[in-house]
Parts: sequence; structure tokens; C-alpha cells
Amino acid sequence: MAKLSKKRQAANAKIDATKEYSLNEAMALVKEVNTAKFDASVDVHVRLGIDPRKADQALRGTVTLPHGTGKVKRVVAFVTPDKEQEAKDAGADHVGLDDLIAKVQGGWTDFDVVVAMPQTMAKVGRLGRVLGPRGLMPNPKTGTVTMNVGAAVTDVKGGKIAFRVDKFGIIHSSIGRVSFSAEKLTDNANELLGTLNRMKPSSAKGVYMKSVTAASTMSPGVKIDPKSIA
Repeated sequence: MAKLSKKRQAANAKIDATKEYSLNEAMALVKEVNTAKFDASVDVHVRLGIDPRKADQALRGTVTLPHGTGKVKRVVAFVTPDKEQEAKDAGADHVGLDDLIAKVQGGWTDFDVVVAMPQTMAKVGRLGRVLGPRGLMPNPKTGTVTMNVGAAVTDVKGGKIAFRVDKFGIIHSSIGRVSFSAEKLTDNANELLGTLNRMKPSSAKGVYMKSVTAASTMSPGVKIDPKSIA
């Protein structure tokens, strides 16, 4: 087992592993114990009391974080020629169809979100092998397959993120950066967690939010009391 650095040991010592902190306390603590020398991402990990193998419990959706994620999302828009200007005006970084598809097929994946029009999906579907494993395949459920490409691009640029439960019933999502104030991180976390609460499947039994943990990229996790979520 790798020996922990003095910084990490000091960070661990500041966290009571047996305690569940309020959301406000947790966000302040995540900032305090951060050991990274860069502006690390702050992530929330939510273990839900659901069975992702059941179709009605395979949660996925989107949420617009009030303060964004702190990362500028690079957006690709697969559109017909008549929609190219709309996508560009909304801030899409790369716009097109056949040439853009060929570029991605060639291995180019220098982007974070893909938006597509419904009528382009027959062609975009060929990119499943490239986009699927990276979680980049556009989907109507997340608002990334739409005729209203301008609004979709604007939403992504404005802090809209997609989330989906993994096979273990856990949702992992970035809610900002350690440079954010604790208040902004709390606002963003509340938005995500409140959305998950509202999406609770009617067939889910027992405790829904089993555990909530926040951590920055290179620092220890801080447990959050689910009851402290607004």
C-alpha cells in the first residue's frame, strides 16, 4: 500500500470518518482539505437505493448548476446546413455533419458534449463505438437530440450537465471547482441532489439516498448527511 504524503495525512486528520456533515460544512471542509496544486474538480458521489437493472430505476437526466461546473464545455453539433449558423451563434465549438463524422471516426475526440438533430442520428449512430464508451452519445432524454440545437448548446455552455446511475446504483457528478466558494458549491450540490430526490422511482423501496460523499480530485471524501439537503 502506497504511503500517504504528509499533506494527505494532515487532510485525513481534519475529517471525522464517523460523522455525516451538513452540506454547508462538507463543502467548506472539501475546500480546506484539498491537496491538489491545481484548481481541482469537486465531485459528489450518491449511492441510491435502486436497482439500475430495472428499466424504471435506471436513472438518467440533466440538471443546470446555478454556478456552472467551472469548466468550459467544448460542444460538437451534428446538424444539417440550415442549422449550422444557429449552432455557431449559440457557441458550438465544432459544427457540421459528414466531414465532422469522418473526423470523429478517425479518432478525434477533443470535445465534451455532443448535440445532434434527430434527422442526423442515422449517421451519428455509426459513431457509437467511439462515443458510447465515453458517455458522449447524444440522447433525447438528456436534451442533446433536438431540433432546437441553439437552445441545447446554450444550455450546455450555461452549466447544464447530464448524469446517469452506474451499474452499482451510484451517480458521480462534478459540481464545481475548489476555487468556488463553499456557498456556490452548496448551491450546485443542492440543485443536483434536489433533482435526484424529485426523480425517485415510485418502485424504489427502502432508503433512497443511502450515502452522499463529496471530494475533490486528489483529496479524501467527506460524508454528507442526506437530511441536510434542501
